[in-house]
This record gives sequence, structure tokens and C-alpha cells, in this order.
Amino acid sequence: MSATGFLEHEARALLTRLQRVRPFALSETMVPAANLTLAAQRAIEQYLADGRERLRQQALQFIDSLHDPFAPADAQRRFTLLRLRFNAVLTQFDLFADALSQRGERDHGVWMAGLDALAGDALALPGYYESPPVVCYLDRGIGAAIRRARTRLPGGGANPAAIIRVPRERMVGSGVASSLVHEVGHQAAALLGLVNPLRLALRQRAERDAMHDSAWRYWERWISEIVADFWSVARLAIAAPLGLIGVLSLPRAFVFRVSTDDPHPAPWIRVLLACRIGAALYPGAQWLRLAQLWQSLYPLDGLARAQRGVLTRLAHGLDAFVDVLLNHRAAALRGATLGEVARGEALQGSALRSLWAHMQAQPAAMFEARPCLACAAIGQARADGRLTPEAESHSMAKLLTRWALRASLGEAPPRAAPSRFTPSPLPTATN
Repeated sequence: MSATGFLEHEARALLTRLQRVRPFALSETMVPAANLTLAAQRAIEQYLADGRERLRQQALQFIDSLHDPFAPADAQRRFTLLRLRFNAVLTQFDLFADALSQRGERDHGVWMAGLDALAGDALALPGYYESPPVVCYLDRGIGAAIRRARTRLPGGGANPAAIIRVPRERMVGSGVASSLVHEVGHQAAALLGLVNPLRLALRQRAERDAMHDSAWRYWERWISEIVADFWSVARLAIAAPLGLIGVLSLPRAFVFRVSTDDPHPAPWIRVLLACRIGAALYPGAQWLRLAQLWQSLYPLDGLARAQRGVLTRLAHGLDAFVDVLLNHRAAALRGATLGEVARGEALQGSALRSLWAHMQAQPAAMFEARPCLACAAIGQARADGRLTPEAESHSMAKLLTRWALRASLGEAPPRAAPSRFTPSPLPTATN
């Protein structure tokens, strides 16, 4: 066989396999309630279809070029690049296929659609940005993760939807909301451009405060994860640190490990910080009680002197750090502080207790509340000892199912509460 015939055969084989990659709408089996939102479906299918069409055109151009005089080695090099692009297209397809294949599982498939609705509510910030679609799926492990929308995918191109991996061990209780909304916080931070300005502000604070320089350096290193924790607390109130404790209940060696190589704060100080953020956003005695409970589970007794010293300095600096965090004014916040934008009055402890009482008296009210607010009320009831683990799991399963069903029927979800702070209008461009 000639080089021309061989390479044309290989290129046509790529085209044949490419044509067998069908849209998800034609290949995935799931009940309607487990499906993606229409916005997510459109964004993903359009992105993948565009990638397949570009590859098809490149393959046809390569085949046409074989009719011109060429050096076999040069043509082989160009075909190798074409095949790499083909594999990148398949990698991107599989990335979404892994997230969608679970939608055919009984219960879990519908719950994934319910988590999509919860994530969408947690991400909504009317007046500040347009939220991208969110797709959730389950995987093993104890930690959640996100591939943010508009970031580069393997093989190139911007991700059309945020993809959030949720640990199976979180299903199904209010703890899943804590893990999910933390990951949503990473997407929100990117949309608002929070991390780099905060990192700069902390670096400057470290330079001014030489006495506590090391503490500020730790906060600077950990700020991306701290902002995500902040978002979770702001959206879920005390349900956030309760869920965080569930994830971070680890052997002592891990709980007290302090490292600047890890973007996550040391678990011991991370829970205390979440409680301090909650107390600043939604004042009440319950935050101190929860922090004391955590400290009783993991006392500092027995730690090496240096390790204990670092954790103690960090604990003493919590108030100063939280003040910097909540009063930060990023450009995207248009004159507001981060605390003003994120705080929701309906998430005060007293308001959540009233909502829980109303939900108990009228069960249908649970489905009328915004997803984040319903999860926060369940978390508050759990913190108050008014809800058993069995009842908590049952309530969350019903909520996830209802949110998924509502989306599949095209019903309008409860509207996200606007921020307390009304953003100033964007400047109008002038010639």
C-alpha cells in the first residue's frame, strides 16, 4: 500500500469513528427528572458538536492535501497531530459522559438533577454576574471537586458548564449541601475575581504587621479555599461548618497538619474559621458552642510546642482575618463589601428556626423555599437537636427529588434572594 493510500485510509477511519459519537440526547437513558437543565444541555451539546465539526473539517482538509505532492514523513506528522485532536475530542466527550452516565441510576440520577438545582441556587447572585450551567455527579472519596466553567479543557476550548464531583459518602443528608456549595464558592470567586485581590491584600497586611507576619502568610496561601468556605457559610449558615466537620473528622495527625504546600487550611483551624465567619455574618451563641465542641473533639494537648504555637497564633488572629475578608471590596462588587453582598437576612438563626417550625407545621412549605434556604433550615434544626439523622436524610431525598421534578416540568424555581446591597450601575461606555 502506498503512503497516500495508507494515510487516507487512517484519516477516513477517524472520520468513521467520529460519526459514531452521538449527542447525549440520543444516547443517554434516564428519566426526564434526572436530565440536565436545558441551558446545560444546550451549552454542552453545542460545545461538543462544534469540536466534532472542526475536527471533521480538519480531517477532510488533510485527505484533500494528500492529492498534492508530499513527503510521507511530513504527511505522517500532520496525521499524528490530527489523531491527537481526535483523542482530545473523545476525552472531552468522556468528561461529560462520566457525569451523565449516572443519571440513569435509580434515585441517584434524579438526585443529581436535584443537586444541579441546589448548586444553581447557591451560585446565583443577581446583579453581579450571569451564572453558567452546573452539572453534578458522584464519585468515590471524601472530598468534592469542581472543574469550573470557562476554564480550559483538555485539548483546548473553554468549559461550557461547571462540573462538580460530589463524594458518594455525602449522599444523602444536609452534609452534601456543605460540600456542594463549597465547590460552587470556587466558581463564584472566579466570576467575581476575588482570590487574587484578596491575596494581594493579605500580602500587604503581612508586610505591615511584622509581629504576626507568619499568620498572614498562611491566610494568603489558603485564601482560595477559605473563600469557598466563606461562600458555603454565607449560603447555608450553620449547616456549612456542620458538614465541614463531617468531612474533616480525621485522625489527629491530619487534623493538626499545617502546611503551606496544601491550599487547604489545617482542618483544626479551618472549622474554627468557618464558625468565626458564621458568627460575623449571622451573630448568635451557637457558633461559639460549635467551635467549642470541635475543640473538645480535638484538643491541642499533646502537640509539639512549635505546632501548637502556630495553631494558637492562627486562632488568636481569626477576628482580624475575618474582618479583612468580610470588608474586602473587589472591583466586581461595585462598591460593596464581600460581607454585604453575601449576607442573607433569611439565614439568621432565628429566621431559620422560624422557617423550620413553619415547615413542620406545613410540610409543603419545605418545597416552596429556595434550595439553599431549605438546606440551611434543615441544618439549623440538626444543630438545635430537633432533627434525627434518619429524618434529615429523608427530608433531603424528598427535596432533591422535588427540585429535579420541578426542573423537568419547566416550573419556575423559587427566586434567589437579592443581595442586601444594591450594586451601582455599570458605567456606560462613551465615545
